[in-house]
Amino acid sequence: MFETLKNAFKSKEIRTKIWFTLLLILVYRIGCYIPVPTLNANVISSVFGGAQDFLGVLGAITGGSLQNATLFALGILPFINSFIIMQLLTLVIPALERMSKEGEEGRKKLTQITRIVAIVLAVIQAIGIVVMLNNSNGINPLFSFEKNSDSPAVLTMAMTIIILVAGSTMVMWLSERITEYGIGNGSSIIIFIGILATAGTTMAGAFRQLGDRWELIWNILGFIAVVVGIFAFIVFMDGAERRIAVQYSKQIKGNKMYGGQTTYIPIRVNGSGVMPIIFASSLLMLPQMIIQLFFSNTPAAVWYATYMGSGTPVYYVLLALLILGFSYFYAQIQFNPDDVSKNIQQYGGFIPGIRAGKPTSDFLRKINNRITLFGAIFLMIIALVPTFIFLALSGRYGGGYDLGFGSSFSATGLLIVVSVALELNKQLESQIMMKHYKGFLK
Repeated sequence: MFETLKNAFKSKEIRTKIWFTLLLILVYRIGCYIPVPTLNANVISSVFGGAQDFLGVLGAITGGSLQNATLFALGILPFINSFIIMQLLTLVIPALERMSKEGEEGRKKLTQITRIVAIVLAVIQAIGIVVMLNNSNGINPLFSFEKNSDSPAVLTMAMTIIILVAGSTMVMWLSERITEYGIGNGSSIIIFIGILATAGTTMAGAFRQLGDRWELIWNILGFIAVVVGIFAFIVFMDGAERRIAVQYSKQIKGNKMYGGQTTYIPIRVNGSGVMPIIFASSLLMLPQMIIQLFFSNTPAAVWYATYMGSGTPVYYVLLALLILGFSYFYAQIQFNPDDVSKNIQQYGGFIPGIRAGKPTSDFLRKINNRITLFGAIFLMIIALVPTFIFLALSGRYGGGYDLGFGSSFSATGLLIVVSVALELNKQLESQIMMKHYKGFLK
């Protein structure tokens, strides 16, 4: 990784892209500290209170912007959700599927539709957050301009919604500029920076508590050891793959002989990455968001939060089952055994011991299903087990203190951090390789 960075900075073109990416990240982080004038940040911070609901998750991913009531409070999540929705709709709507196969023009149209859907989702999310905060107990977190009126601060709420949506649109624009002119995927990098910012703030708060209770140093050291172990486990699983050997027969075309070599088809154990966890978490957050938006003070909301809300046993069971289901769903999108079998047969290849055609596709499908099962189990372990360890090390289970690890850290976030870091390293290596090829050709 460090050697890759060293080589990247030797190239003027790549160095310019890196500095441009860092500049846009700086702009994003500055926006995370610009307060929204219509919100009372102190009251909103008390409303969060380290909660485990979807607001707490949003706050962790946005780098603390949401609980601090800043311009980029919504972050990049509306655009991420829009991208996921468009991916799913492309599979079921023939018009969108045809558009995705129209080359550059089709991709531009899909990108424009994705932006529009992202803005609509940002409006819905902003309305939900503002209404929820306005209905929260205690001091109203909205600074009402109607100081001498008992009516709801409609204008203040509308202005807050507009500012939040504008901030989310700005973040979406920054992510696209990073993708186009910088290094890596802009959306992933913005989430990456948000998680790291939240982690840094939480660790600083944990070290500040050492002044009163030095015995907490063991909790902090234990947490660091667990995080390092999770990092190593994720990196190991990220590179794990099943290689299926493919033999190509020799073919004579004209005066030349082709084929005769042996290659392999790599099927990654965790080929879907963190997407099944994001899909599952988003689906479970949706009913909770609707209930808190429209039925926040009803017995139904209390019942749901008690028995099915975030942190309950039912929630974790549903999360595990949804991760399993979405892992298989996403695996079917990424790897089509029938298409792979046709391509192998078209180029004169075969899998040793397996007949060409349908037997090959059935064999590939069976292998892919087995690999996907192991990948889904890995994601379930990552999503569930470390969460309880973080809560225990935070002192949530009767410790009489709270270091904040349980509310600010999640293995999902760590998986995103590792995945983005590995992807950045791969992209830097590929761009360095391209520069070497260009120099060779010159």
